[in-house]
Amino acid sequence: MSSSESFKLVSEFQPAGDQPRAIAELVGGLQRGEGEQVLLGVTGSGKTYTMAQVVEAANRPTLVISHNKTLAAQLYQEFKSFFPHNAVGYFVSYYDYYQPEAYVPSSDTYIEKDATINDEIDRMRHGATASLFQRRDVIIVASVSCIFGLGSPDTYYRMLLMLEEGQEISRREILSNLVRMHYTRNDIDMRRGAFRARGDVVEIFPIYEERAVRIELFGDQVDRIDWIDPVTARSAEEIKRLVIFANSHYVTPDDQLQSAFHSIKGELDARLKELEGRNKLLEAQRLHQRTMFDLEMIREIGYCTGIENYSRHLDGRKPGTPPATLLEYFPDDFIVFIDESHATVPQLRGMYNGDRSRKQTLVDYGFRLPSALDNRPLNFDEFKERVGQTVYVSATPGPYELQRTEGVVVEQVIRPTGLMDPDMEVRPIDGQVDDLLEEIRSRAELDERVLVTTLTKRMAEDLTEYYKELGVRCRYMHSEVKTLERAEIIRDLRLGKFDVLIGINLLREGLDLPEVTLVAVLDADKEGFLRSKTSLIQTAGRAARNVRSKVILYADRVTDSIRGALEETNRRRDLQSAYNEEHGITPQTVQRLLQEPLGKMTDLDYADAAVIAEERAAYIVGPDQSPEELIARLEKEMFAAAERLEFERAAELRDRIAELKKDLLGILE
Repeated sequence: MSSSESFKLVSEFQPAGDQPRAIAELVGGLQRGEGEQVLLGVTGSGKTYTMAQVVEAANRPTLVISHNKTLAAQLYQEFKSFFPHNAVGYFVSYYDYYQPEAYVPSSDTYIEKDATINDEIDRMRHGATASLFQRRDVIIVASVSCIFGLGSPDTYYRMLLMLEEGQEISRREILSNLVRMHYTRNDIDMRRGAFRARGDVVEIFPIYEERAVRIELFGDQVDRIDWIDPVTARSAEEIKRLVIFANSHYVTPDDQLQSAFHSIKGELDARLKELEGRNKLLEAQRLHQRTMFDLEMIREIGYCTGIENYSRHLDGRKPGTPPATLLEYFPDDFIVFIDESHATVPQLRGMYNGDRSRKQTLVDYGFRLPSALDNRPLNFDEFKERVGQTVYVSATPGPYELQRTEGVVVEQVIRPTGLMDPDMEVRPIDGQVDDLLEEIRSRAELDERVLVTTLTKRMAEDLTEYYKELGVRCRYMHSEVKTLERAEIIRDLRLGKFDVLIGINLLREGLDLPEVTLVAVLDADKEGFLRSKTSLIQTAGRAARNVRSKVILYADRVTDSIRGALEETNRRRDLQSAYNEEHGITPQTVQRLLQEPLGKMTDLDYADAAVIAEERAAYIVGPDQSPEELIARLEKEMFAAAERLEFERAAELRDRIAELKKDLLGILE
């Protein structure tokens, strides 16, 4: 690892509102050695900027965990802009589409693993782990995939290739090392994870880089090393030394691979004896056939499909031992920020059990060896053992976070913009539909928008139909509405094509819409997940971008959740009001959210309906265009979308390309 480098935050802003105090308290807590802290930051208060300030002050490697891949992309972009001179990585699941291997005993249905890997995300994952081996000024923004099994960092580090000018090493040795590191030779098409050799020149395109490297040899000596453009092959920069990391996190040395081969065979023999002893002959035959095929693949090429299921043997771990994860790639003193902790912590808790249940069925019916159970995510206790000082970040911290910090939180409730939490009012349920109708009409006249939450999908649909008959421009949205259609619905709401959006759960991040001035919660006294104190506060936050915002809770009784939400919202309003008065701030509605840094999430999530219609028309083969030409163009657009982290768009293009290949070219993939 290179010598320590310092984080340097670059921003035109200075801490304001509650930020200076929050930054000082969090940094002080880290310096005192406090294991866990909570940052209670309301929507629009600049929580990401506060985190960035803490990272700069602490000057330690940092992991930021989000429960959502798209939100992680937003955080990555923001941290990248704050720290342009430091290493900022992005580590999420690299699947655009993923169907895990599963077996349904009731119908005797085996579902084979099916996945489409996003090459750009794969590059960024490798870039994240590579940077952790080379420097300390590293921030990795990750989803909960960071607790899933990854190859051992010790083995990964052992398999690197180090080259420097003047080094004595033969061409044959370089090529042999690259093959052991799972790079493939391709003398025609230079792509990531490939290398080519022409005479005394070896060119390599590392899996984690955006440019390739050329090594020129003079006999058995490295004469020159250059970064090159992978397309034009022109030299971009001469360097003196180079470290190339493996093409896979599951790369394994030959001696360790042979040991794993014998270990797997031993487990197979013992498991077959057990199954046959219980007269499970079908399961035994199935397991023998599948495992022997995998072993033959490992013996011949050092790899097989689903090799991660044998990770315990490859790593030399004992049964039941947790796998290595991204957490093991960090140095011991790293800091963890858990963003939107009220949602991320439960997700971290739930990963282990869901994965275990599916794999146990595969083991019981002879599709996998019992060791496959050790290819798993960490359970929550194991996660806590592997992280050091942790900061939970949320507008509504959950019970776990508050319990761990004994209710002591660092608050950031003052918005530098002066905007206050919306006023909350409780009204009786009797006549709630007609009362809400009048509120909707008054806001529609002012070109303002309304969000309405219901208890059930059926109620959302029926209420939408009823209001439409009365001339209200409204739509509904729930889980059965396709992702792309949801995007169109949200954008149409923002464009004023309709005035009211009705749904079961409109808490989705990214719905901080400045056009919304009213959020209505029907049957708010029916306590549960969507009517808890946390949910009600989050719901109120959806309208926190407009000075005229208001929340109406229709309830016949003030539940503990309603009371808690009212008290917390009023407390925040009082604090913001006092701050505004002291500093002479007049709150203003956010006008151009899409263009602001904190609004980029909306750009990532939602697409313009008119643009979508135009793009769909462009999917059709025209009279002057062949199917092959259309497919080539769409593939180019797909890769460009992935480069911009617009993964929903890339997935849509991928699906359309598959349809074209099947329908127009007769290619089945």
